[in-house]
Amino acid sequence: MSDPTPAAAMRGAVDLSALRDRGTDPAAPAAATATSLVFDATDDTFAQVLELSRTVPVVVDLWAEWCGPCKQLSPVIEKVVTELAGRVVLAKVDVDANPQLAQGFRAQSIPMVVALLAGQPVPLFTGAVPEQQVRDVFDQLLQLAAQHGVTGTVPVEQPADADEPEARPVVPPLHQEAFDAIEAGDYARATAAYEKALSEDPRDEDAAAGLGQVRLLARVAGADLQTARAAAAAAPGDIDAQLLVADLDVAGGHVDDAFERLLDLFAASADDARVAVRTHLLELFSLVGDADPRVIRSRGRLASLLF
Repeated sequence: MSDPTPAAAMRGAVDLSALRDRGTDPAAPAAATATSLVFDATDDTFAQVLELSRTVPVVVDLWAEWCGPCKQLSPVIEKVVTELAGRVVLAKVDVDANPQLAQGFRAQSIPMVVALLAGQPVPLFTGAVPEQQVRDVFDQLLQLAAQHGVTGTVPVEQPADADEPEARPVVPPLHQEAFDAIEAGDYARATAAYEKALSEDPRDEDAAAGLGQVRLLARVAGADLQTARAAAAAAPGDIDAQLLVADLDVAGGHVDDAFERLLDLFAASADDARVAVRTHLLELFSLVGDADPRVIRSRGRLASLLF
């Protein structure tokens, strides 16, 4: 959190005004309860989330189904929120299903985590971060909330079988190795772990998806979106420059923009360059998911360009 004052924390970076005066959805939580420490927030219900933040700090997790780092970070955030026992609640926002919220928060890359205090946004972090860093940032958030009088809590009821140990899903060793490597920023080791998992079981869909995600992370690591866009605009025929912007767009949730860029590039390229563009496009299709409407639509255009 770079600014200690919530009202100024993201001035000029976030515009939630269009969501403040929306009608409320009767299905949305008017206040957090023991069963809603973690809940989904939408474009239509966000006004209630803003109101809730006047009582208790609200952490907003902006994520997407196709986002590998989101799947690593979200369980960590949920765990820490649960352990805080009602002092913080978590609102999860699917950026694909809620474009107005994604635009309001200007989510150029995800996962993106923001807090709301008294209706004002406070930046927390972007990208998958280690659990200890999540805890440290949440401690700072609670201190900031106390300074501004947002000190409410929500009731937390223990389930009847609270004494029984919770069954945790078993993560295959190579998958766990990949998760640990990604958390450490060691994408080469994560790639090797997923590749080994696939060599042992070529039908391991989770390993295949993870491999695509970690390759994307490796390609965009250290890249600056504005610099990449400027370079691509200055050299429309530079294949590598265009591929990098497409990767950054997918990583940031701008999937349609990425696909359109590469399809336009494919249409304008000579035959020898088309192979690299098509291969990259197919990899991004697989990463987003074959059933995704954006993939289906873009596959149709690619087929028309091929034939």
